[in-house]
Amino acid sequence: MAGAAREVLTLQLGHFAGFVGAHWWNQQDAALGRLAGVKELPVPKELPGELCPDVLYRAGQTLHGQETYTPRLILMDLKGSLNSLKQEGGLYQDKHLDAAIAWQGKLTTHKEELQAKNPFLQNLLSAEGVMSSDGVWRVQAFPNGKGIPPLTKAFPHTPKSLIPPEGSIKVWSDFLHVQLHPRSICIIQKYNHDGEAGRLEGFGQGESLLREPTYLEELEDRLHFYVEECDYLQVSEGLCGHKGGSVSFPSVINLSSLSKGFQILCDLHDGFSGLGAKATELLQDEYAGRGILTWGLLPGPYTLGEPQKNFYRLFNTALGLVNMAAHSSLVCPLSLGGGLGLRPEPPVTFPHLRYDVTLPYHSSALLATALDTITVPYRLCASPISMMHLADMLSFSGRKVVIAGASIPFPVAPGHSLPDTLAQFGGTIPWTPLSACGEPSGTRCFAQSVVLRGVDKTQQTSQLSPGTSPSSPLHACTSGEEVLAQYLQQLQPGVLSSSQLLLSPCRVVPPYPRFFSSRLNQQGLILDGTHNGTAVETIPVLATLCSSSLLHRALGRLAGELANLDLRRWASFLAAGVEQDDMEETIQELHNLAQCYKDGDSFIN
Repeated sequence: MAGAAREVLTLQLGHFAGFVGAHWWNQQDAALGRLAGVKELPVPKELPGELCPDVLYRAGQTLHGQETYTPRLILMDLKGSLNSLKQEGGLYQDKHLDAAIAWQGKLTTHKEELQAKNPFLQNLLSAEGVMSSDGVWRVQAFPNGKGIPPLTKAFPHTPKSLIPPEGSIKVWSDFLHVQLHPRSICIIQKYNHDGEAGRLEGFGQGESLLREPTYLEELEDRLHFYVEECDYLQVSEGLCGHKGGSVSFPSVINLSSLSKGFQILCDLHDGFSGLGAKATELLQDEYAGRGILTWGLLPGPYTLGEPQKNFYRLFNTALGLVNMAAHSSLVCPLSLGGGLGLRPEPPVTFPHLRYDVTLPYHSSALLATALDTITVPYRLCASPISMMHLADMLSFSGRKVVIAGASIPFPVAPGHSLPDTLAQFGGTIPWTPLSACGEPSGTRCFAQSVVLRGVDKTQQTSQLSPGTSPSSPLHACTSGEEVLAQYLQQLQPGVLSSSQLLLSPCRVVPPYPRFFSSRLNQQGLILDGTHNGTAVETIPVLATLCSSSLLHRALGRLAGELANLDLRRWASFLAAGVEQDDMEETIQELHNLAQCYKDGDSFIN
């Protein structure tokens, strides 16, 4: 099965999901060595291709015979969200292939002028390819056409023209560098992205969109297009074993014409919550047995000065979590905010980042980086874990909602080993919570998947001299994998854990934001003093998915806030298609979900 594609189809639903997705795909292309302004270097022998790009990308060919390698992606957003990006993309365009016109009379042509690309996108595209005289976009050739080409390294001093001015980023397409397939983008013309009128604000509005034949058929056609060309599926057969907190997984099963699974990036705060709920229901009905991992995205921050917006956000989040959990293998809220409720909580902080939480361009970059690491288990070239097995490990006993956390960057210093770095955390959790459920201190983890990437092979163990006694059990470990597994067992004894250790770091070349501390060097390592050299290009990242008793408190509080509201005051929300009975049922379902995480439940129970 080596080299076999284990395909995942990605759905992005909503504008903030577009921001996260734009950073996600830019980082995937950076890993492929396809970003402009970079030069190629030979692949070091100690850095083999660890991640399989065919999981997320599809190979194709234009009408001119040019090979393409584009994301396996369906993206839905509102009218006015594309800016200078064409809905059909620019990769397959052909100005010479016009439809034949039978009418012989006088014709009047109405042409809508596209908004000009911002200077940043113009500079990126001119560095990467050209529009030829025959109207076809021709990109620079890349080794092997697809897959893992040689790793790239940015020029020592990144030109300012390749760093987007933060004020110029209005929509996600302002910094999306990746070329998309014509079947990827679906624009909902019924609602506006901008302005006060015609907004997709409520769960019921989004839910009703997929009851309309126009949008339902369009989504189904795109799903069939991508799914029917997929070849391999990883089928769940149950967990193989649970020994000492570790878990093993079964081999891959080859089936024809089925996709491995779906990952959904969906806005939770607005009407896309309802659209996402109907989309997961559709996927569960039509593609039974495939993994469906749903990431519910919440931008921040919010203030008390916008009561209607805040109440709508609360309603949409609750309805979205309950309904998506019912139809997904796993659901994880993702946010840099401090809580899911009405009361504003301070956003999370990262010791070595200077990000602006009010900028979607910044906050979405961090969530995309966390996702890029969290999703590693089912994107590996060797010994892959299927989506279904990852979900089964984390969602036993009805616990289909999980929380995420990440250390961005993971604080490794030059000359320090992984045991040294982990030891400095003591008994505290080494990652920042990213699910707006509060601090995890004092709570219990039932099961977790942890990924650490970007730690050099020479730093993974303590490299003790002969005769030297190890200062801790971690320093006595003989491999990085053993160090990480033993650390997790010390931190949370008896917890069912799956851990992965990768050599390849996360790439953060432009258009990734420049919000790193001056103490980080080019490889994202932490220095003692200020670093005035080249820009940060790669960073080590630690990320986790966890089933935690923290959700007993977070979901219970969310249900309590909803129960204390007088829904009659928000008749406009109910008028959009949500019944009073729906809200009461949602409150009960939240209580039921919360009970699944009550501390004291064991893996056996």
